[in-house]
Amino acid sequence: MADFIRPEARAGLLRWAETAVWIGITLFGVWLFLRGGLFWQVIGALVTVTGIALTLIAARNARFPQGHDGPGVVEVDERQITYFGPSGGGSVSIDHLTRVEIETTDQGPLGSDLIWTFFMDGAAPLMIPGNAAGADTLFDALAALQGVNYEKAISAAQSTENARFTIWQKPHRQLH
Repeated sequence: MADFIRPEARAGLLRWAETAVWIGITLFGVWLFLRGGLFWQVIGALVTVTGIALTLIAARNARFPQGHDGPGVVEVDERQITYFGPSGGGSVSIDHLTRVEIETTDQGPLGSDLIWTFFMDGAAPLMIPGNAAGADTLFDALAALQGVNYEKAISAAQSTENARFTIWQKPHRQLH
């Protein structure tokens, strides 16, 4: 039975599984709301609103490719992104980032063509392959940065060209 579904199709279905669960919870909330009575309507409304919000987050994450067969390991802890690579690595503090870019090659979107680049003042950029173990946590770690362009990140992940996408840049303060 395990060979009934191609591995690529199985991976795609698993990637969208969280979204499907939240859609189910949202529908359950609607059902509760429609049961009638103020108590069930309040509970149903809370479940529905929560389900919609988490469905949107899960769908955003599912649209971004997640590989785990690349070089190195990524760890996000206490607003610190650390990359342990086969020939080095490094870490950056989310609070000290100045720019986040995604670089792609013409090997995508199915190949291992995505590289995250994190910039900080006075330090060498930290480059992390998009298919490193734990790289899927980077997407959520960026939620701490106001103004991250997730749509541009998803476009980068689907790119089939050699390109560089700036998905976040620290706002410059203007002197008056």
